[in-house]
Amino acid sequence: MKERAADVHDISERLLTILNGTDSAAADAGEPAIIVADDLAPSETVQLDKDQVLSFVTVHGSLNSHTAILARTMAIPALIGTPLPLDETVDGRLGIVDGSAGVIYVDPDEATLAAMREKQQAEKQKKELLQTLKGKENITLDGQKVMLYANIGNIKDLATVLQNDAGGIGLFRSEFIYLESDHYPTEEEQFRIYKQVAETMGNKRVIIRTLDIGADKKCDYFGMEPEENPALGYRAIRICLTRPEVFKTQLRALFRASAFGKIAIMYPMITGIQEVRQIRQIAEEVRKELTEQGIAIGDPEQGIMIETPAAVMVSDMLAKEVDFFSIGTNDLTQYTLAIDRQNTKLDAFYDAHHPAILRMISMVVENAHKAGIWAGICGELGADQTLTREFLAMGVDELSVSPGSILPIRKIVLETDVGAYKAGK
Repeated sequence: MKERAADVHDISERLLTILNGTDSAAADAGEPAIIVADDLAPSETVQLDKDQVLSFVTVHGSLNSHTAILARTMAIPALIGTPLPLDETVDGRLGIVDGSAGVIYVDPDEATLAAMREKQQAEKQKKELLQTLKGKENITLDGQKVMLYANIGNIKDLATVLQNDAGGIGLFRSEFIYLESDHYPTEEEQFRIYKQVAETMGNKRVIIRTLDIGADKKCDYFGMEPEENPALGYRAIRICLTRPEVFKTQLRALFRASAFGKIAIMYPMITGIQEVRQIRQIAEEVRKELTEQGIAIGDPEQGIMIETPAAVMVSDMLAKEVDFFSIGTNDLTQYTLAIDRQNTKLDAFYDAHHPAILRMISMVVENAHKAGIWAGICGELGADQTLTREFLAMGVDELSVSPGSILPIRKIVLETDVGAYKAGK
């Protein structure tokens, strides 16, 4: 009950405000607003109406959390871990969130308002300039190609993916289908969603990650017991392999949807070959069952996320078992540096540019190419524009990023001579 205290308090406050007839929840305000909250769970964040939420600011939370990652995916400016009173001093007042500077202004004076409007206009002009890059191939000055894909949390993000001219979807976080539901999503419910994504994207690749709950992504109806260290606990593929009935339901929906587009299936939190072989066996059983039932299916690529140091160290062996690699740099950094990404006290120690991380990425790409498969990055590091040239030099085949990062990265790709960059290092 202690762990759920914040939820109980939240429900109590909402009931009281509604009973008093003073409910003024920002999400239902009827006009665009900035949401200010103590914290937001990933499941709450993904359900925000992007047309009504200009920005959100939380008092607690980590910059490396799934909530922060989702904000970037949804192109919602967000400030995480910002000291701010949650009372009438901010409620209903004029506010400005400067995401690039990490500042919120409440009741700004005229000078600040003018400066922020000028900054907003400059940002708008910059975005308009990037629009001229639409339709261009992602190819460097010396002819090296890279795939630029988008990360999304649900089908509401598809319009943004198309607007930003993504070459495909490199990470569809299917766990939010579960997190937004109060029951295990049925095969039919999932099939309709996957089919819609596949048809919307046409002949572009759509990589759907299988269920990845656990850690900070809690799903009550799964009935999972509290864990001392959930980041290292019962999560992702470990749940799927120990609950094959849940896993098979999702795989059936994915295989059926693969008949309507270029779907690929990606399995998270892999640590070794035995897991991959167990997955392939279950997937083959599903394929056989659907075929025997006369249900149309495609032949989706099957790949894995490389997000544990164990997977990196045996990536040469894993590459012989799968069709592609996608490096999840968020968890890879967490596990390599032994840092809990949810712990705000450790933000100063969380170094995604650590030489160990970059060496691991290079090693994974090299082992993938030796085995004749492609390797991409779907973690937040893929959108780090200070590393784009470095990733090109490593031979990374694909970068999957938040939709808003596609065109800025394309600009860097088009302006880069990889050979000259390597020579100048």
